[in-house]
Amino acid sequence: MRILIVAGVALTVVSVGAIQDATIVTNPPERFTMRVVTSGLDGPWELTWGPDSHLWATERRGRRVIRVNPADGTRSTLITVHEVHQSVTQDGLLGLALHPDFLKSLVGNNDVYLAFTYDDAPGPALARRMGIRRYQYDANARTLTAPVDVIMGLPTHDDHVGGRLVIGRDLKLYLSIGDLGSNFGANRCNENRAQDLPTMSQIGKGDWSNYQGKILRLNLDGSIPDDNPVINGVRSHVFSYGHRNPLGLVVGSKGEIYESEHGPNTDDEVNLIEGGRNYGWPNVAGYRDNKTYVYANWSASKPAPCRTLPPGNAVPASVPTQAEMAWNNERFTPPLRTFFTVEGGYKAQGIGSATMAPGGIDIYTSNAIPGWRNSLLALSLIRGVVYRLTLSPDGRSVAGPPVEQFATANRYRDIALNPDGRTFYLATDPEGPSRDPSGSPRPLANPGSILEFKYEGN
Repeated sequence: MRILIVAGVALTVVSVGAIQDATIVTNPPERFTMRVVTSGLDGPWELTWGPDSHLWATERRGRRVIRVNPADGTRSTLITVHEVHQSVTQDGLLGLALHPDFLKSLVGNNDVYLAFTYDDAPGPALARRMGIRRYQYDANARTLTAPVDVIMGLPTHDDHVGGRLVIGRDLKLYLSIGDLGSNFGANRCNENRAQDLPTMSQIGKGDWSNYQGKILRLNLDGSIPDDNPVINGVRSHVFSYGHRNPLGLVVGSKGEIYESEHGPNTDDEVNLIEGGRNYGWPNVAGYRDNKTYVYANWSASKPAPCRTLPPGNAVPASVPTQAEMAWNNERFTPPLRTFFTVEGGYKAQGIGSATMAPGGIDIYTSNAIPGWRNSLLALSLIRGVVYRLTLSPDGRSVAGPPVEQFATANRYRDIALNPDGRTFYLATDPEGPSRDPSGSPRPLANPGSILEFKYEGN
């Protein structure tokens, strides 16, 4: 027996295997050798290739930033951020971004930006928040020093945290924040606010509570950029909205922002993120197509309040429901690609049966591997593969089917690319569910590790 979530409802079902998206290429010609660079990491979350030819990583559970020599796996701790609050499977020390001029000899800027969750309550009560902090890297001492808070008090919770952080070619910070798990599972009675936008009054008071289910764009000092979109008459840190659980962000060669996010057991998304656009959640999952997903708004249950409703296999009559095409918004933008968008009437067989569960995302721009130039690399947690998506020349659409690469029995959290164009590094979760192609659970082969894949030819 397994637990299935449909529109925020927990269902107990018999699992008979996982659906396989027939549009995905599963036996590509490229061949790679694999080795373990290092293991025993305490929740590696962000993985970045540094200009010092080392791998930089955050440990979500360990609260550490580490620097790893990819040649022999030796690693050193640059800092332990003791203020980090870590108690569930998604919070802790998360995103890391190096300034684009990092360690450049003439115009060097050794700033390192970290995103993390913390407890904002002085007493025993827990008040979860997210923040961004800037450090300076001391290359001689190999430590992070001079902490400065960029922005604090951002909303977070115990599910759908987000926390991916990048610096765009416009020298702005981009941060993903999930919908905090609202209207889902144990949080099904919490109002989903991914569509809620901040008011002028809230911005004036520094109240960021409506930043749930958003991608933020910030100046490097945390202030609101003057060219951020004005949405509903308000300019704020909000760059885009209507996101569920965005765990992947990457900057394209022309400054594009690409994102990957979890769907509700179907309809995982890869998006091109543009300012002021609405990506639909919770009214739409994936494409606005009236297929499997129906929005059941548990928090609006009447006359029976949500918290009085017993668990069950069906949405009670007191919970309002809405088909995707019943909702319309002029700012809605469909994804570049969905994964496991199934037809109406599909009987899902449990969590993981029709999802790739996105982790991080990156972009490949080298000519080293034939046919790979200008491809997105979207990671799967539950399936232990990387999906390569070829972009169109203008970068605004996906050309051709996804191709599975680097298949192992692991959960891929993030990826870093060696500038040689032939070598890839993948960080793996220390725990969590993983399923083989048939949908059966399997143990993790390399928990809490960094794996290297080197291209050997076709």
